[in-house]
Amino acid sequence: MLKQNLNQKLLQKLSPQQIQMIKLLELPALQLEQRIKKELEENPALEEGNEEEEIYEDNNTESDNNENDDEFSLEDYIGDDDNEIPAYKFNTNNYSKDDEQHDIPHSESKSFPEYLRDQLRLKPITDKQDFIADFIIGNIDEDGYLRRDVEAIVDDIAFSKNIIVKQEELVEVLIMIRELDPAGVGAQTLQECLLFQISRIENRTSEVELAEKIIKDYFKEFTKKHYSKIIAKCNISKVELKQALGIILKLNPKPGSSYGESKSNSMNTIIPDFVLEINDGKIEVSLNSYNVPELKVNKNYLEMYNNFSETNKVKISDKEAAVFIKQKLDSAKWFIDAIRQRQNTLLFTINAIIEFQKEFFLEGDEAKLKPMILKDIAKLTNLDISTISRVANSKYIQTPYGNYLLKHFFSEGIQNESGEEVSTREIKHILKECVENESKTEPLTDENLSVILKEKGYRIARRTIAKYREQLGIPVARLRKEL
Repeated sequence: MLKQNLNQKLLQKLSPQQIQMIKLLELPALQLEQRIKKELEENPALEEGNEEEEIYEDNNTESDNNENDDEFSLEDYIGDDDNEIPAYKFNTNNYSKDDEQHDIPHSESKSFPEYLRDQLRLKPITDKQDFIADFIIGNIDEDGYLRRDVEAIVDDIAFSKNIIVKQEELVEVLIMIRELDPAGVGAQTLQECLLFQISRIENRTSEVELAEKIIKDYFKEFTKKHYSKIIAKCNISKVELKQALGIILKLNPKPGSSYGESKSNSMNTIIPDFVLEINDGKIEVSLNSYNVPELKVNKNYLEMYNNFSETNKVKISDKEAAVFIKQKLDSAKWFIDAIRQRQNTLLFTINAIIEFQKEFFLEGDEAKLKPMILKDIAKLTNLDISTISRVANSKYIQTPYGNYLLKHFFSEGIQNESGEEVSTREIKHILKECVENESKTEPLTDENLSVILKEKGYRIARRTIAKYREQLGIPVARLRKEL
């Protein structure tokens, strides 16, 4: 038996404009510049320059009673309510999935795969080998590793290219690739990568031979820093081990990244979104406009629309042009308003953060940072927590003390034995100092660190110490041990 039930549900649905506004808010300064350039390219009704006083309005003039059959009312066709315009009419300027990736400007220099292919062309290889090499290089990641099994690559070639390649043929080409620069490229494991690099050292001293033996036969002990076991198994002295480890530590565990770093230094430059200055003891903050231009509605499009509005009648053959102009003008006006709203939201948020952390911004002393969570700033601004999060996660501020990501100023708080609330950042700072000053032959365990903090008035469990240590990127005591 079929039954019908009537239920009421309260749903919040974001409009295409609201979604785009959220995306604009997330963008840092550099990506905002690119987003504006994209909009200028796609929307002819938008252009650079100071906004004109003249604006366009939808005028509901009375229709002529003696309307001809080949004419229609512009307002009857389009309507004056933005919500009545179907979403598809905004598709030209919608923020696409590709835009969500926040593309970073690319360097004009060659990519890592191209660098490898150029070297390979200097070798005497057949057409089939060249094809196989191209497929292998395409599977090498940015660190320089081939993290796939040979069998899987052979299957891929057969499936995608319908070409049968024997495993022996592929291995032969892989060996050629592993002879390329940088040393270690094409390795499938860290152990392989280090061995390939050691094998290229021409001066085969006893230290080099020992380093190779350690990586080849005692790699597990090496990674776990079980040095006493290596000394016993290799029957060597502590000094000999230290010399061999010195050679190993000079090797590059990510050979591909060394190429990328040299080619992308300019891409890693931080462009701050805010600039903070201290003048006569007063904090002044402003938005960094970077290369963000002033925007205005194109005058020619505005005049064309006004001409349509004045007559309020256009030929049916011109209706597509009328709709196009209306869409582009609406989109341009919305985009200008959205940029302005973004600026207001950013300034409103940063001023609240500065007010909350005023002592730090006046002095630059990290110890003056107070516990602050997203909810604190949301209350001060009456903005949604998700809005504060979007601002904090991707924006930098330039201060007299250096550039900071806004989320750097957010941290939870705990109480010390005096009942005073302190930032977890202060606890992490103490942990970092303890590790930096510890004996490297007998590093502090998490239990030791917990005792030290307790003596300083911070009662923190060992598991919490471990969490903070991991957040700081500090390995466990065993892996910090040195000879």
